[in-house]
Amino acid sequence: MAILLGKKVGMTQVYGERGNFLPVTVIQAGPCVVMQVKTAETDGYNAVQFGFEDVKPSRRNNPQTGHADKANTVPKKFIKEMRLPDETEPEYKLGDSITVSVFEENESVDVIGTSKGKGFAGVMKRHGFAGFPASHGTERKHRAPGSISSFASDAGHGPGPKKGKKMAGHMGHSRVTTKNHKLVSIDEERNLLVVKGAIPGPADGYCIIRSAKSQPKRVASDKEQSND
Repeated sequence: MAILLGKKVGMTQVYGERGNFLPVTVIQAGPCVVMQVKTAETDGYNAVQFGFEDVKPSRRNNPQTGHADKANTVPKKFIKEMRLPDETEPEYKLGDSITVSVFEENESVDVIGTSKGKGFAGVMKRHGFAGFPASHGTERKHRAPGSISSFASDAGHGPGPKKGKKMAGHMGHSRVTTKNHKLVSIDEERNLLVVKGAIPGPADGYCIIRSAKSQPKRVASDKEQSND
């Protein structure tokens, strides 16, 4: 499975095969450096640690520098460790550089990112509640959540409401995985991936791009259906 770290550049649109507009996201992916290779013999499990984007010289510390020196590179801002199955030996070596060439056009990929943070949000914004009526005597309660009913107490498990109750609270800024994005094009010179659709997170947000774990069901075209 191909894996690469990257950063969301932004969204645009391109022409599809039929001349229609396709919404796409541009991702600066790699080059990534293999910062560490872990094996079952030395660390108890198999994993590969990737690093993306250099840290400014003024912001590097000694532990980061010492760790990066082992891979003959400089400290990285975005570091992720990808665990491998116990029976799988790592195919990368310490210090290897990985680029967008690990992917192929028209391949399906999954993108993992951190969604935009919305701060503290009410139930209408966070959960899509309808709110109270806008008239007929409603006074200062239009966006209120209403009664929390029997969720007010969770006897035997603590003084708070039952887990899962939809209420106001922190919204966004969570790990989100969007699946089966089609790779529209690959620019190896500028290390860019153009994927169909939107991916989680704001512009300049870090993300992980990997080969799709499950392929979407293929829908037969109109021509194929007519032949049947």
